[in-house]
Amino acid sequence: MTQREKTWLFITLAILAALALYPAFGSYSGVSGLRDILLFALFAVSLDLFWGRTGILSFGHATFFGAGAYGMAVMTIHLAPGAAWSSLAGLAFGVGLAGVIALAVGYFVIFGGVRGAYFTIVTLALTLIAQQIAIGWSSVTGGDAGLIGVPPLTLGLSITGKVFYYLVVAVLFGIVLALWAGLRGQRGLVLRAIEDDERKAQTLGYNTPLHLLAVFVLSGLIAGLAGALYVTGTGFVAPDMIALLLSTEVIMWVAVGGRGSLIGAVAGTMIVWRLQQEVSTLSASAWPLFIGAFFLAMVFFFPDGLPAAAQKLWTRWKGVKEGGAA
Repeated sequence: MTQREKTWLFITLAILAALALYPAFGSYSGVSGLRDILLFALFAVSLDLFWGRTGILSFGHATFFGAGAYGMAVMTIHLAPGAAWSSLAGLAFGVGLAGVIALAVGYFVIFGGVRGAYFTIVTLALTLIAQQIAIGWSSVTGGDAGLIGVPPLTLGLSITGKVFYYLVVAVLFGIVLALWAGLRGQRGLVLRAIEDDERKAQTLGYNTPLHLLAVFVLSGLIAGLAGALYVTGTGFVAPDMIALLLSTEVIMWVAVGGRGSLIGAVAGTMIVWRLQQEVSTLSASAWPLFIGAFFLAMVFFFPDGLPAAAQKLWTRWKGVKEGGAA
């Protein structure tokens, strides 16, 4: 294990410990709000898995989050209302729907050789199309008003409050640690090789489109899971959950935390949401302007994310201190 991996593992365990202790002194609304932020963090992890490990930016990840959310809502409200198994069916339907969309789009785009900025544009168009479907298919999706009345998650018993919070924490960190462990081996090395030079990876005998498609679909499944769980906590789904703004915000969360680290996406989400709360208390309309300015600042001054910038400053300060002592 490298020193960088040890550092990120320590940060992961420290965040996990803090989140585990929070319900002991946090209010009910505070616990519910943090739970929702952690589900958005899971969404950010899904993007970081693809963007951070392949270097290919997807601007359409809100499509998968929204597919999971709408899948859960449609199953529990329209198809199986009141059934004891509706939550499990909703999870399967929502996550499966997100996975099918990722598989269908990813197959034609990735095997079609679309990369770089063209991939970003195609996925951006995907979000716009998905949002129009969510608004236009009002008999199923509720149109602009969305769907209200999604029941709480039920797995034998109704899972609400602190139990739901701890379930979200367990799911989030279980997925982060599983991905971290899985990407430390050959799969991670292949993805790094594809990011550096896909053609060279192909000459070594790797089916690079298949590797990219597998990661893209897994990323979509995780985003769908985040969306499906999210609506069971809020009780409603709306077109905003499949909109371009959400696709933009999740890119910001990953960029702030530093792409490629997985846990950085969690930290970035929490940092940006805290900033959003502070800015919104001053002016609710100022947030979209602020996020644009903040994103530009991140690109120009902190391209590797705030944690990486802090680590560089710490290393530099430590070197200066050791040099002065010598």
